[in-house]
Amino acid sequence: MPSPLRLMHVHAHPDDESSKGAASTAKYVAEGVDVHVVTCTGGERGSILNPKMDRPDVLENIAEIRRKEMDAAREILGVSQDWLGFVDSGFPEGDPPPPLPEGCFATVPVEVAAEPLVRLIRSFKPQVVTTYDENGGYPHPDHVMCHKVTVAAFEAAGDPERYPDAGEPWQPLKLYYHHGFHRERTQALHDAMIERGLESPYAEWLAEWKPDPAHDARVTTRVPCAEYFPVRDRALIAHATQIDPDGRWFAVPLEVHQQAWPTEDYELARSLVEVELPEDDLFAGIRDHPTTRER
Repeated sequence: MPSPLRLMHVHAHPDDESSKGAASTAKYVAEGVDVHVVTCTGGERGSILNPKMDRPDVLENIAEIRRKEMDAAREILGVSQDWLGFVDSGFPEGDPPPPLPEGCFATVPVEVAAEPLVRLIRSFKPQVVTTYDENGGYPHPDHVMCHKVTVAAFEAAGDPERYPDAGEPWQPLKLYYHHGFHRERTQALHDAMIERGLESPYAEWLAEWKPDPAHDARVTTRVPCAEYFPVRDRALIAHATQIDPDGRWFAVPLEVHQQAWPTEDYELARSLVEVELPEDDLFAGIRDHPTTRER
């Protein structure tokens, strides 16, 4: 009997799994793919972004509350999940920015931080791993660190000489970066709102967006998943401290989003199988690969 397809998402904070790739996650879960989320930090230093939750009692218990929010989102998405256990670095603000807090995730040596992820990769045995690009998707130090750690773990997990006490070697076959907020998608959503006589939440953003054709061209893989946008939205709303249901995230009506941009988009960063680009499936080139056969 074939072994199931297995997909691992590595994220910096609780809520990232719901704001990046959640609809394609739900699609793969519905197809029987085994999906595992790895959350590097507890989000302890994250801001409360939902005004309705901005209360002293919430702030005092933010770590516990964010864990409960992750529990709810995990159930909605139908995934399994592990915490790597590192401490949120926070987003340093100022000119120059202040130093990062001692002992936070972004200050841990990459080779040290990669070890627990190597252990999880070898245990879960994913064929596909996803994370952020070298800019972190946006320059939060934990997102940039998440990229570094995931790339290091992807490259080390199959090497028996590296982390020899972290389980039997396992080499994932593909590594992807999320590209959820590239200009082409944002422009399409903006145009769809204007065409319908609706106010676009992206007008000011687009006006200030400096063209970067090289970055825009990095998307290699568009996964059709519009029918799972409602699942994505429910998972997002589960992170009540981070998501205002009346805010920007939901300014584009669901049916407009489904029609204007029905995919979630990725960049194929590493592949150990032959592929033909562009793709519409994270498992392209893998479904008939020997690793999908019985272990």
